[in-house]
Amino acid sequence: MNKQFRRWTSALAVAILFSTGASAQPQNSEEGKLPLDELRTFADVFNQIKQSYVEEVDDKTLLENAIRGMLSGLDPHSNYLDAKSFDELQVNTTGEFGGLGLEVGMENGFVKVVSPLDDSPAQKAGIEAGDLIIKIDGKPVKGMTLNEAVDSMRGARGSPIELTIVRENVRQPFDVKLKRDTVKVLSVKGRSLEPGYGYIRVAQFQANTGTEVRKAVEKLKKENKVLKGFVLDLRNNPGGVLQAAVDVSDAFIKDGLIVYTEGRLPNSKSQFRATPDDIAEGVPMVVLINGGSASASEIVAGALQDHKRAVIMGTESFGKGSVQTVMPLSETSAIKITTARYFTPNGRSIQAHGIVPDVNVERAKIEALPRGDNITEADLEGHLRNGDGKESNSKIRKEEPQDKVSTSDNQLYEAVNLLKGLNVFGLTQLKDNAVAAQEVNP
Repeated sequence: MNKQFRRWTSALAVAILFSTGASAQPQNSEEGKLPLDELRTFADVFNQIKQSYVEEVDDKTLLENAIRGMLSGLDPHSNYLDAKSFDELQVNTTGEFGGLGLEVGMENGFVKVVSPLDDSPAQKAGIEAGDLIIKIDGKPVKGMTLNEAVDSMRGARGSPIELTIVRENVRQPFDVKLKRDTVKVLSVKGRSLEPGYGYIRVAQFQANTGTEVRKAVEKLKKENKVLKGFVLDLRNNPGGVLQAAVDVSDAFIKDGLIVYTEGRLPNSKSQFRATPDDIAEGVPMVVLINGGSASASEIVAGALQDHKRAVIMGTESFGKGSVQTVMPLSETSAIKITTARYFTPNGRSIQAHGIVPDVNVERAKIEALPRGDNITEADLEGHLRNGDGKESNSKIRKEEPQDKVSTSDNQLYEAVNLLKGLNVFGLTQLKDNAVAAQEVNP
């Protein structure tokens, strides 16, 4: 080992010592000690790359790659943010970006679709949550970082791109051709499904999502003389801003915990509590979730489930129960690191487990069997008259057209049927008909 390398190693150790904020004084515990042997190994690898790699690599690139490696090795959600990544983080909270409209992660070296965003090119092309992208324009994804894969999927509006997809229960990989577009994520949409029953879709949790949900509920109340129930659709919602999830939950919960977090740092331990109002005034709710419902979506579903404020329906959620904090390193760079786990009001950690629905309903294609013409008692010759003096309604009943919701979205159809059932039996206050969620004080 030459003298120059030894001096470099010593300088690196000193730099790391000061950058980590460690004291130069002897520590009373193992926690404060620097792993000098491992640092020497790191410096040795650094030196070998500098001397032996086929192409010259500058120090800045090597050290940034080392930082990326440290973070990506922790969990799928911790990473290094350069200037470009900072911009992308801002995009996630404002809701407008260019590309295909996919929320993605990495799994076994491939890009995994967490969920396609509403009205995006990806959703219109039929890409589904859980799909694995193995090639982008014929180039294998294996070996790319997540940022590199995302960059390659972005481009000018109208430019073509081809993705090669592996899908569960599909025997062979298949290609999907798309055109890039400017993707604008509308956080909240709402509409009346039929008299008395409404629908609110939250596609992503942005800074103003709580306010938009309240507006959507007020609109449903104005459109319906009596609002008997509504569906809150969180399917394929990848999450977003934590405070937005708290605001949405708070809109329907009058008191108690909404969510709490626990981590090693003092400021990573926090509680979020409800304020005393329910914008929907106790109207029955069904919350729809699936495998694409993650993070903030699971906070809302878990809080409403624990407080018995809504029936959770669909399939098990994604299971991202961790909190990421952005820690600036300079004016143009930062690290995003997992600092806490979040827990539902009853103390459930859903990290890697997900929210289990109260009523499991798989997505399915529903097709009614042909019924033809039906003959009733009133059509029979010489039938007995109605006892209340009314004239018989003698006619052959024709087959009625299928309801569009029942054929296009069976989960939503079942959710509305459940709301109707609750009203039939007078269960307008779910919490009054169940044991209140036991509050946990962490």
